[in-house]
Amino acid sequence: MTIAAVRTGSPASLDNLLPTTIDDPGAPGPGQIRVKLAASSLNYHDFAVVSGMIPAAAGRIPMSDGAGTVEAVGDGVTQFQAGDLVVSTFFPDWIDGTPPGTAFRGVPGDGIDGYAREAVVTPEHWFTRAPIGYNAAEAATLTCAGLTAWRALFVDNAICPSSTVLIQGSGGVSIFALQFAKAAGATVIATSSSDDKLAKLKALGADHLINYKETPAWAMKALELSGGTGVDCVVEIGGAGTLDQSMMATRVGGHVALIGVLAGFAGPVQTALLMAKNLRVQGLTVGSRAQQLGMIRGIEANGIKPVISDHFPLANLADAFRRQAANKHFGKIAVDI
Repeated sequence: MTIAAVRTGSPASLDNLLPTTIDDPGAPGPGQIRVKLAASSLNYHDFAVVSGMIPAAAGRIPMSDGAGTVEAVGDGVTQFQAGDLVVSTFFPDWIDGTPPGTAFRGVPGDGIDGYAREAVVTPEHWFTRAPIGYNAAEAATLTCAGLTAWRALFVDNAICPSSTVLIQGSGGVSIFALQFAKAAGATVIATSSSDDKLAKLKALGADHLINYKETPAWAMKALELSGGTGVDCVVEIGGAGTLDQSMMATRVGGHVALIGVLAGFAGPVQTALLMAKNLRVQGLTVGSRAQQLGMIRGIEANGIKPVISDHFPLANLADAFRRQAANKHFGKIAVDI
């Protein structure tokens, strides 16, 4: 038997992202579950793999996010039963504590084959339960974007009602950060180059808006909006191109959660500013299985649902990435499997 899948070609490019068939994974063994996948979602990391920015093995099955229904469980499985809706973890073997040094080697869609396929058989700890009331597409948004935002605000920080958080843009991580911060009662400053997207961020609860095309020195505006003291946390998705402004916008002793590289992989850093403000600039990459379960409990307690702007079938995965590259989406792009 075979199942549908998508593989990267050689060289990796969107034009070489090809639908195919692969062998059915079969029945689960001891400690394993078989999951009928129903959805994935796009992240910048996935785009970097399929476009060749991040080198991966030729023929790699992409996509780090996967959600679906448990079809069967092997001997010794205790956490799941057939019929459960489950969602994948970004680092399958990072259960809790600090990340293992080999974590990236096992990232689905990068170090190993990912979830652009109809079914998988994996160890049970590679998945967690999905939030109650979620469908598969909603659950598939959590693996990377949701957990990254959660960790930035509540694992590496302690955002509370007195906090002010600055988010950049309207991608998946930023919108989750907005939703999580507002659920905690925090004040949120949102930046974007699009007035239309800013209006949508306002509708989701953003307290203050900055169009960074109209206000290139947006750090000064953020300082003004925070009463002159600076924000407590910046969810930094731009990278080198925006880091200096993020540091300027942050209060003394504040936190910059360095997540993305959309505005540059490398560049000079104002070390004097970093020291003068006693800032904590912390790089982070998603999180552990335990943190994912904590996020799911937080989501259920607050009734948070992800924002999904587009759906594409698995066979049209390349078109989904073209939509992402055009920056026409708001929130997450889902892939229906």
